[in-house]
Amino acid sequence: MLELLNISKRYPVMGGERTVLDNISFQIQPGEKIGILGRNGAGKSTLIRILSGAEPPTSGQVVRGMSVSWPLAFGGTFQEQLSGLDNLRFICRIYNKSVEDKIDFVQDFSELGRYFREPAGKYSTGMKARLAFAISMVVEFDCYLIDEVMAVGDQRFTDKCRVELFEKRADRAMIIVSHNQEFVRSHCHHAKVLNGGRMHHFETIEEGYNFYLTHIAQ
Repeated sequence: MLELLNISKRYPVMGGERTVLDNISFQIQPGEKIGILGRNGAGKSTLIRILSGAEPPTSGQVVRGMSVSWPLAFGGTFQEQLSGLDNLRFICRIYNKSVEDKIDFVQDFSELGRYFREPAGKYSTGMKARLAFAISMVVEFDCYLIDEVMAVGDQRFTDKCRVELFEKRADRAMIIVSHNQEFVRSHCHHAKVLNGGRMHHFETIEEGYNFYLTHIAQ
């Protein structure tokens, strides 16, 4: 189980503080898939970063009873002086995973060609996203964090990502942030709506979207 306990996040601004997340609590069980809805700037990506451990909350606690991914296709933590291959080796060491049996998959899946052995600092944003997605598939997690990232290439590559994540890992928990209604409807069991720093919880996706469209999106 993954549990958030009274999570708040505040950022200093001119003249005081801005509260982005205000006392948020919820749980996600193994295999459960939750869609998080909200306007741009509502704090969805901040919440995903806190869940992944990339950013600490101002207060509250994240209890990780299962392994949690970084935000899929987020390549912002790559060591840019290292090659894609060496970044793979480095990440596998962090997660105590073997490396040699994963190299061929990551190289083929990411479609980086010779750049797989070039410094990541030379990569475009899309190349980093493809590498990050490929590495997340070989490290393996109990819960995947998906933050508007499925469009990391052309339609063929997006389809390849869908098969790896939603078909081959259909038993994993997922937290999905997306503005694509059909994407959320297709992959999530429940919906949550983030508004004004507070989280509203809904049993069904339709209930969540009805609340979002009625009270927020207007």
